[in-house]
Amino acid sequence: MSGVRIRAWSFLAAAVLLVTMFGQTVATRGAQEDEATPPPAPSVMEAALPGEGLPGDPAMQLVQVASGLADPVDIANAGDGSGRTFIVERTGTIRILQGGELLEEPFLDIQNLVKVDFLEQGLLGLAFHPDYANNGRFYVYFSDYSSNGAVTLATYTVSADDPNAADPQSIEILFQFADPYVNHNGGTIRFGPDGYLYIAIGDGGSAGDPFDNAQDLSNVFGKILRIDVNSGDPYGIPADNPFAQGGQIMPNATRGEPGRYHPDARPEIWAYGLRNPWQFSFDSVTGELYIPDVGQNYWEEVNVAPAGVGGQNYGWDDLEGTHCYPADVLECQAFGVPPVAEYVHEDASCSITGIGVYHSETESALEGVYFNSDYCSGNFWGLVRDDAGEWVYAEVLDTELLVSGAGYGEAGELYVTTCTCIFQRTYDPRDEPNGVVWQLVPADQVPEGATVAPTAAPEEAPEEEATPQTEDEGPAGSTPEATPTS
Repeated sequence: MSGVRIRAWSFLAAAVLLVTMFGQTVATRGAQEDEATPPPAPSVMEAALPGEGLPGDPAMQLVQVASGLADPVDIANAGDGSGRTFIVERTGTIRILQGGELLEEPFLDIQNLVKVDFLEQGLLGLAFHPDYANNGRFYVYFSDYSSNGAVTLATYTVSADDPNAADPQSIEILFQFADPYVNHNGGTIRFGPDGYLYIAIGDGGSAGDPFDNAQDLSNVFGKILRIDVNSGDPYGIPADNPFAQGGQIMPNATRGEPGRYHPDARPEIWAYGLRNPWQFSFDSVTGELYIPDVGQNYWEEVNVAPAGVGGQNYGWDDLEGTHCYPADVLECQAFGVPPVAEYVHEDASCSITGIGVYHSETESALEGVYFNSDYCSGNFWGLVRDDAGEWVYAEVLDTELLVSGAGYGEAGELYVTTCTCIFQRTYDPRDEPNGVVWQLVPADQVPEGATVAPTAAPEEAPEEEATPQTEDEGPAGSTPEATPTS
């Protein structure tokens, strides 16, 4: 893939901040950054890097299933046997894909509640209660307009007389946390195999986690939370959360256990040391939790937690992936749980988007492979263990798409959302909605006549007499008009 390909840049959490709101002075992507930023720091732990290929050489493709959406960022299913797929539009609406048709009327419209001034704000997450078929309850995560962007978790119920419409008056707020900056809002919410609700919240924003939120157990930022929505007011704390008993002295506890006497720790915390986890997911077969975490200057990472294991510290902001942070720190302590895989910002990469683990009743080489993409490069990677139990990570598809989100359909099928989302205050995705939903399928199972993902043009070999392009010339060293935030 060409390293000079220029793309529209991510609103989700790309790798480098520009000078933005609140007078926060930070680095700019492009030639200026190349001159001021030191090279990547050496690795202090081990993680799989992209290699030549995955075991069995699985091949994937994307098939278009819906279009004309306004900044789609998440996919969910109700699990009620209806076969419907629910698409979250960042602007504040939830749309329904039913029988291959995108319904005109939204399932939920809360545009009047959602703050979308910044491209990492908006309606960001959706999860249906495991017993939705009986209780009609679902949960949303959004940036609240009335509180200037506070990250908000709320619950609604479906209307009594229309299964394709939620009751907008049924809202109940479970929490709101004032966010210090407009970026790094996280937003993915998923029910785990244990029936508890997991919520990803970014480190609070700006660059480099200036308040050290990710390592501070007294707040929710830079964390994945785990709550019981079936008990408590407004929710309960699962007894086996790692810090549920954090304020109790346990003299007989094993040294180093994560829940040992942390009197200020938030009991909701399940995992910490994260920068901006985007589109985490559970393996429906193994129960493992896959947590992709957006990097700062260089490294995007994939973390994997064994089923039911909480209290993991993933290292941010002392580590970016397996590397010291900041990059000019050449030696640092290896601590916490390293990612199982990482990739560097090459070939225009900037911001990881998790997708999920592929499972199907139809035999395929994709079985058990975890997929992620990158918003800026359009690359897709696969991650799987080999016969020796070692993680193998490799690029499996190179597209021209900008992948903004993902999720599962009711039958377990994987979907990804894409859009050309522009990082500008004047950008309104409702003017000309260009978002698309794609289904991830084995390359040999593409339906006849289907629209598939546009792939990147092959890189042309330079002419023998050509003058090499310097870092501050041309598109590769230019600052794009739509610069990403991190």
